[in-house]
Amino acid sequence: MFDKNLKYYRLNKKMTKKALAAACDVTPMAISNYESGKRKPDMDTIKKLASALGVSTIDFLQIRNKNLQFNHCEFRKKATLSKEDQDFIRESVEEYFSRFFNTIEILGGNPLPMPPKCHEIKRSGNYDYDAKRLREYLELQKDGPIEEVVCILENKGILIVEINFDNDSFDGMNGTVNGYPYIVINKNMRPERKRTTIIHELAHLLFDWSDSSDDTKNEKEATAIAGAFLISNNDIIRELGIKRYSITYDFEMVCNEYGISMYLLVKRASQAGIINSGLETKFFIRAKKIKYFEKEKSRVEKAEIPLLLKQLVLRAIYVEKINVQKAAELLNISVTEASKYYENMEVSV
Repeated sequence: MFDKNLKYYRLNKKMTKKALAAACDVTPMAISNYESGKRKPDMDTIKKLASALGVSTIDFLQIRNKNLQFNHCEFRKKATLSKEDQDFIRESVEEYFSRFFNTIEILGGNPLPMPPKCHEIKRSGNYDYDAKRLREYLELQKDGPIEEVVCILENKGILIVEINFDNDSFDGMNGTVNGYPYIVINKNMRPERKRTTIIHELAHLLFDWSDSSDDTKNEKEATAIAGAFLISNNDIIRELGIKRYSITYDFEMVCNEYGISMYLLVKRASQAGIINSGLETKFFIRAKKIKYFEKEKSRVEKAEIPLLLKQLVLRAIYVEKINVQKAAELLNISVTEASKYYENMEVSV
């Protein structure tokens, strides 16, 4: 699908249609027609397009899976992302899932678990209670730390995508592909922020929001649910006690145990009434002054990285469904890197 691939690589290169057209001696309208599929360029123009975008002509010829039905969520009304940025995120999601579902078709059958139904959980307005409902809906323990959020959700049929996006204003979004809920996150975020963002988007996916059209209110509620999901009121009272009058070293120990940032823990302690709003404000003013959050060490031992596609491609290699060239294409990596997966295929015991 030349048209989709051209648009994806142009957006990835952050080139406007006008800039690409100038680099290839064509008009911006011609680029629009190429990307809409109304016209196809000749080979000389394809070579110029590839050169301008820093890709090979073969990249334009990668086959997209035509059997995918996407339902992308709308970006928040107050999102600061440009239309080009929003288009790039959607195109990146579609390019990724084309490779993902091509891999599934190669393997045969469907190795994915049945996902939970979306928008089924009724909100109560009590974020701590709703966070517990969310854990129950996913059949997780009621309280305590949750490790490897990405792995847990992938094993429940909720697909996670990372986008290499250098704009800090983008955290995540959600949608569905062929009935499977997906969550896309910014690859460049800290692991703690990834965990919070994933649960925030999960709340948007699994709770029923049909009774509210207030984006700002819904965002705050989803954020509160995400925080309580990662550390509940019961957890925080058990870890910190009923009342605290200062932020001490044991707060950091709790952050390490639960895989959350100090920002989230202090916010949750304030919400639970363990610290007063004055202490919360004092902490955040001080933290901003010394740039604490920029220097804060990672609280997550195991990086929150989606591994399902890699696992499926490796399986396809090992059962001899694909060769190294195809593996490289499906993983969007070099043949040299993919060839390493052929080395030491058997586990030594």
